[in-house]
Amino acid sequence: MLLKSFCLSKVHKKDSKVFGLIISLLLLMHTTEGQSEETDLSHTIKAMTCDDVVLPCHVSPPGDHSLASVEWGRPDLMPRFVYVWYNQKEYLSDQNTAYRGRTSLFHDKLKDGDVSLKLSNVRHSDNGKYRCYSPRDETEYFVKLLVGSVSPPGFSLGGLDKSSGGVMLDCSSAGWFPEPEIFWLDGEGSIMSAGAAEKTRSPDGLYTVSSRVTVEKRHNNNITCRVQQKDINQTRETHFYVPDDFFMAQSGCSVHVTFIVIFVIMLIFGFFLFIWIKKQNKNKMKKLEEKVNEEQQQLMKEEKQNLAEKKSNQQLMNLAGKKLNLEEEIKKRNEDQRSIDQEIEVLMKMSEELKEQKKHLTDQREEAEKMAEENDKKLKAVVEEVEKQKEYKTEKKAQGYLKLKQIMTESNETLEKRKKSHQKMELMTEKLMSRTSDEVTKLKERKQELEKHVEELQKQLKEVETQM
Repeated sequence: MLLKSFCLSKVHKKDSKVFGLIISLLLLMHTTEGQSEETDLSHTIKAMTCDDVVLPCHVSPPGDHSLASVEWGRPDLMPRFVYVWYNQKEYLSDQNTAYRGRTSLFHDKLKDGDVSLKLSNVRHSDNGKYRCYSPRDETEYFVKLLVGSVSPPGFSLGGLDKSSGGVMLDCSSAGWFPEPEIFWLDGEGSIMSAGAAEKTRSPDGLYTVSSRVTVEKRHNNNITCRVQQKDINQTRETHFYVPDDFFMAQSGCSVHVTFIVIFVIMLIFGFFLFIWIKKQNKNKMKKLEEKVNEEQQQLMKEEKQNLAEKKSNQQLMNLAGKKLNLEEEIKKRNEDQRSIDQEIEVLMKMSEELKEQKKHLTDQREEAEKMAEENDKKLKAVVEEVEKQKEYKTEKKAQGYLKLKQIMTESNETLEKRKKSHQKMELMTEKLMSRTSDEVTKLKERKQELEKHVEELQKQLKEVETQM
């Protein structure tokens, strides 16, 4: 980007190319620059290119003598962050690359609530409205920065005005910002009547102004071209003197011998001066191009670094997310294992209870069988006694034994039913024990699968932690 521009003298080829070279030499010998002044307007900071400026901002002083955070930004940029002070240190991740290495706070003044921003080596691209925001107080303050640039005006001969006998002069100046105004002043400091000023704007936003005036002998021959910009209070002007001989050149009289001598001398000097100026401007343009290339390379380097940082941050975020997912998955699988352990414990307890119940049922069945055998023996003895009593015709006793036989028969039937019921219960208990055993086996297999899965997840987690 152009930081300063200088205007080269232009000689218009009209009535006399020789007069133009002589006038150009005279004007360059009498050129001076005006003085610049700066005035401070509320909420507007003015500066010239390459200067260092301070954008003021004050917030309520923190009670613990430390300021947690403050944000400087430009709403018209993307990203908008110019400088961020976060958690008592600089936060550069989202900083606009155009401000890298050029911004800072006055750390020794933070305890007083002074969060003014120092901006170094200002450029035209820094023009704009800046926002100072304090999250603690939720307050914001706006300040406007106006960065200007100037250059001295240059002159050239525009020709002779035959109708008035005057000399036409051109004045132009390039590299201004904001848009300037151009004036002509005579020897008494009065504004001269001139043609409409021409203003153009280059692609980099800088203005070039030019104007033409006809100088007559009555203007006392001392002419001033002044270029000024009120917003930044900058003025540049060039003074020159027009010899009387030039006003005589337009009449029908013969040219004076002295003028011819001056003409030849000035022509020679003008030629060599023109070559020297051209060489100087060529060197300046070369240096300027080198500086622009360096700035572009620096910006490209910073942009690559920023992209690399963003890519690295994105990778870290992805790894962190993957790590979190793995930890949650491991936690969930461990909970599943604990749940399976609890189920296995319940089933094993149930299996033990079923074994005890089966043993109890077996004991009852065996006891019933034993009682049935004893009843059979008793019943057999009763039957024999009944037959014996019949032989002896003791009917009354026989009737008693028959009744006893009936009771024992009914008792055997009851024991038989009881034995069958116990057998059925034993069978059901065995089935339940078998199912419980199968379920325990399945749960143990599931637990082994979960353990293998957890081991694999832990391996992946270690790989992620190594990459981070």
